[in-house]
Amino acid sequence: MPSAALDLTALAGELAEAERTRTQIAPFSGRVELTPEDAYAIQLANVNRRIAAGERVVGKKVGLTAKPIQIALGVDRPDFGHLFASMQLADGTDCPVDGLIQPRAEAEIGIILNRDLRGPGLTDLDVLDATEVLVPTLEIVDSRITDWKIRFVDTVADNGSAARFVVGTKRTPPAGIDTRTIGVVFEKNGDVVGTGAGAAVLGASPYRAVAWLANTLADAGLELRAGDVIMPGALCAMVPAGRGDTVRADFGVLGTVSVRFV
Repeated sequence: MPSAALDLTALAGELAEAERTRTQIAPFSGRVELTPEDAYAIQLANVNRRIAAGERVVGKKVGLTAKPIQIALGVDRPDFGHLFASMQLADGTDCPVDGLIQPRAEAEIGIILNRDLRGPGLTDLDVLDATEVLVPTLEIVDSRITDWKIRFVDTVADNGSAARFVVGTKRTPPAGIDTRTIGVVFEKNGDVVGTGAGAAVLGASPYRAVAWLANTLADAGLELRAGDVIMPGALCAMVPAGRGDTVRADFGVLGTVSVRFV
């Protein structure tokens, strides 16, 4: 349960205002004692604020799926955030940096579901069975926290540092695809800045992250919905991106995806 003594609504308002005005705020982790439950309550307050304003949730993102990142933040679990239709950019188009603060880009194997998924007890095979297609994706993360000085509760409260996402045009049915061995070549301005494979996600595969997500949401009586876009975690390290940069990810058989920062 969220901590009763904290004004979580006020903290949510700080983040919403920071995103609106493109300003950075001091980490919550250095100012107040927040539990993970508090942080998710802050996230949900801003999700509900956006829904009330007419925005539409179209999927979820899973973060902190790489062991080195978990170690750096002192945690042993992933986190999640919500994706809105207003965050989605078309493949090969422009991402205006004026609406962002300190963006970074990640390459991920996206999953689009063909049916609802509700935990608990779901496995990788359950997720595979519910997957309509695999898609090449880029996630553009952004932190409203000063200089990305985040701990676990900071990024959770900040909607998993979600900002924008790009879905490639190629849609690949999952049959016969081993997502553990699907690789990516990640480029910035034509230079290779990272490589990786699906097994980097929780040391298993993107399906493992989606199973974790559905099982975790079940604790709150929630589920993943048919048609949702799920961003299950990066295959290699994120890279800073600013005006004039182009980032591109090549996932081999799954296709490519790119975006320009303007």
